[in-house]
Amino acid sequence: MSAAQIVVIAKEPVAGRVKTRLTPPFTPEQAAYLAAAALRDTLHAVAAARSDRRVLALEGRPGPWLPDGFTVIPQRGDSLDQRLAAAFHDAHRLHGLPVVLIGMDTPQVTPELLNTALTLLTAHDAVYGPAADGGFWLLGLCRPDPSLLLGVAMSRPTTGATQLRRLHEAGLNVAHLPELDDVDTAADAFHVAAQVPGSRFAGALAAVRSSVPVDAGRRR
Repeated sequence: MSAAQIVVIAKEPVAGRVKTRLTPPFTPEQAAYLAAAALRDTLHAVAAARSDRRVLALEGRPGPWLPDGFTVIPQRGDSLDQRLAAAFHDAHRLHGLPVVLIGMDTPQVTPELLNTALTLLTAHDAVYGPAADGGFWLLGLCRPDPSLLLGVAMSRPTTGATQLRRLHEAGLNVAHLPELDDVDTAADAFHVAAQVPGSRFAGALAAVRSSVPVDAGRRR
């Protein structure tokens, strides 16, 4: 085990409230179905990783998609930077351990990648996983400090660069992980599913793809 905890920040997969950028071409119900599959893949990867504690910072209520072994805490804050900062703070206060935080948007994440993040955090102040859209898919902090995240404009092409600069300006020694694709659009969904054809997410996409126009799966 690594002396750190993994936190997943996620929304309950309810139609009309999750993955709204998938609609269209998917219906809100289909988008929620895909979100639930991505969340399951993420949580099971976390469950298989070598962490001391596993936490779900959740907006909404737990469902049958939640495996055993997770402590559920509510999200706090209005904007995403506030919710991320609160998730770091609350998880650290709960268990007193360094925090590796990921979202529910990278169903291709593996236990091995998470174990690498946990290992790197034993020798670095922070671990950073960039996302292809300019954001980040993972952030690990030995000493979570809300000021490292508060005020960072999220969901923009510059989010990752801004967050990384914030870490460096704080004097932190930052380790880097490989870049991953977030699932935001239909094209992202097809691209990620092709990377992990045996995943729950790929299976869910295969189940609903017959209603999607051919060109919706093309990345531009």
